[in-house]
Amino acid sequence: MARILVIDDDSSMRRLVARILAGANHEIVEAPDGKRGMEQFATYRPEVVITDLLMPEQEGIETIRELRRIAPTLRIIAMSGGGTDNDLMFLGMAKALGADAVLAKPFRADELIRAVQ
Repeated sequence: MARILVIDDDSSMRRLVARILAGANHEIVEAPDGKRGMEQFATYRPEVVITDLLMPEQEGIETIRELRRIAPTLRIIAMSGGGTDNDLMFLGMAKALGADAVLAKPFRADELIRAVQ
């Protein structure tokens, strides 16, 4: 069991990810954007952060860079729409900037659970 912070501005996607991971016995903390995600990170110190890349307030790439700076060993998973070349480019950029794994939306529950493990 791990404490996992899920950051996504799409509330239905955030809830879906949280429900899948809670079903796998993980403790879930949620945030609607990178700025609030950083606040939740400081408060709850999760072992894993799953972040969307395109969000208001503070986008995922900036969030990944900030997390990597303050918590070098933190496990970070980036996710994005995956439907266009731009989404795939952002996922590649996230990986290059410190994400341990990337997921293109839509993804299957077992893919998410494997990425967390």
